[in-house]
Formats: sequence, structure tokens, C-alpha cells
Amino acid sequence: MPRFYCNEPMRIGMLLTLPETVARHIHVLRLTPGEIVIIFNGEGGEFHASLCEIEKKRVVVELKTFSPREAESAHALTLAQGLPEGSKMDWIIEKAVELGATAIVPLAASRSVVKVTAERAEKKMAHWQGIMAAAAEQCGRNRLPHLAEPVNFSLWISQQDLHRRVLLSPRGTQSLTDWARHQPPQALTLIIGPEGGFTEAEESLAIERGALCLAMGERVLRTETAGLAALAAVQALWGEL
Repeated sequence: MPRFYCNEPMRIGMLLTLPETVARHIHVLRLTPGEIVIIFNGEGGEFHASLCEIEKKRVVVELKTFSPREAESAHALTLAQGLPEGSKMDWIIEKAVELGATAIVPLAASRSVVKVTAERAEKKMAHWQGIMAAAAEQCGRNRLPHLAEPVNFSLWISQQDLHRRVLLSPRGTQSLTDWARHQPPQALTLIIGPEGGFTEAEESLAIERGALCLAMGERVLRTETAGLAALAAVQALWGEL
């Protein structure tokens, strides 16, 4: 059944006008009045809705029933990702949503090629939010991860975090999987460097601030691979996949 994200308050029985982007998607799918779709607003649960009006740029649905169904991980998993070049961040965010990340933190590190200025940050955030919504529609999640604004790595790592922080680095003497295999499932923040990794000073600062330095095995993974592989490995070892 087609699923669509709509960032609006919802209740059973209401008539809801869907965003224009969703209306275009409904036209592409060639849906017709009377068909049932799933609508969710990211606050948990989903509504079964009937298509009432389908116009060129306007689609109205009636919310029929509510289901509390969720597809969330049992423990919070944050991906703190050093900003990569080009569209790699788009891909990382999309896959992190599919793999169950509950929060994503874009980090501006010393070796980050991309520099997100204050002017660009707002556009980037809106773009990434759209990617998260589309990924949630596809994978069956009814909640969107929290997306933090891009932040300087040194500033972020100096802040307090209630979650265990894991810095993934080729310098780690213990593997992530070996560590996770002997740990109970728990809230976790995975810290991934940009292309070229973190500098030695950044890694030292992270360890000084309490981060656990672990490796991903004998092979050096690209920045767009490492975080996703780590998410999948932890989820599998802790019974989430």
C-alpha cells in the first residue's frame, strides 16, 4: 500500500490536503479516488486514508483509521557523520534512515571538503529532511530521525552526551563487532570521519572527551560505507536485523 509523509496534525475523520510533492507522486502512481493509502506525520503511528479528490496539484484524503504500528529500533542509534563531498551525504542519510538511525549529526571536520555556511545550512537541512521523509515512506518507518544542524566537530565533541560515543578509526585496536558482541544493547553514537578521516588532533580530542576508539576490521572503508556498515553490524549483533 502506498505510504506518504505529511507534516501536519492528524486525527481520524479529518479531510487532509496533501503537499504538492505528494500530489505529484500520487499522479505518477496513477491512483484514483476511493483507493486507500497510508499517511504518517513522523510523530508515531500511521493512518489509513481514502483518496477523496485528485486534481492536478491538489489531493485530498479522508483519514479513516489509525494504527500504532512502529518499525523503530529498541535503542537510540546516532550517526555523527563527517561531511563528505558532493551528494554522498544524501546517500548516507537515505540509507541511515533505512537502517534505523534515530538521529543524524552532520559534522564539519578539518578534512571536510564541503563547507556548509550559515546561508547554505537552511537549504541543506530542508533538502536532507526531504530525503529522510522519502526514505521513511519507502522503508516503513513512521518516525523520522532527528536531524541536527551541521556543527563544528571540536564544538560538538566537547558537549555532553548521555549516549556511549564510539569513534571509528583504523587506529582502533579493538573491532566494533568484537566490542558490541560483549556489550548489552544500548544507546550509541557512531562517529565517522570525512574523506581522509579525522586528524590526529581531532581523534585525540574525541578520546579525551570519552569516546571509545574502535576499528572496522583490516580494510579501510570509505566514509560513505563505514557508518552504514557500523549501523548494520551493531543492529545485527544486538538482534535488530
